[in-house]
Amino acid sequence: MKLNALELRRLEEERARGVIKEMKRNPIYFILEDIYDTYNIGGLFRLADALAVEKMYLVGETEIPPNSRIKKASIGTYKIVPWEYKKTTKEAIEEFKNSARPIFITRESHPDVRRDPLESEKIVRASFPKIIAVEQSPKSVPYTQAQYSFPIALIFGNESYGVKSETLKFADQIVEIPMYGINKSLNVIVAASIVSYHIISLIKS
Repeated sequence: MKLNALELRRLEEERARGVIKEMKRNPIYFILEDIYDTYNIGGLFRLADALAVEKMYLVGETEIPPNSRIKKASIGTYKIVPWEYKKTTKEAIEEFKNSARPIFITRESHPDVRRDPLESEKIVRASFPKIIAVEQSPKSVPYTQAQYSFPIALIFGNESYGVKSETLKFADQIVEIPMYGINKSLNVIVAASIVSYHIISLIKS
């Protein structure tokens, strides 16, 4: 089912809950830490829907629906994307790690080892929940050079100050987008789009 902006805005809450249950989602999570601009929050809901993310955590000073500007900027996708408010990023990370299921690749599902039915249940690879902070840091690497795997949580920070230094300590990896001009950083929606679609394209290819 694909809905245009008008249809999304008019989508009834009860029907939206049914859509949420039926949708096949990607094991990717957004953690929004102190995002102040409500239009940015709405835009991130729209991005999260486009990527079919599993869940979005709104943290700290981040405003939550049904804020009117979030509703407007999200064109109604706040009704489709599962979300939850958390007081701290640490709480959001802990819940993500406890709820996101590891992904196990067995010999049965791995195309290179299907020839041996006796070992079909042996695990070839296990992928455990991973935390990635999108931020400029002495410890960061270009987003194109990082190693990604599902399930994954991406942390996006405040428009002025970025991801908090104490939050970066919880990250398994820090990635950044190269900036070649005089401007230090991109809008948070743009940055989230670049990194998220890069990850999806790599893992689904």
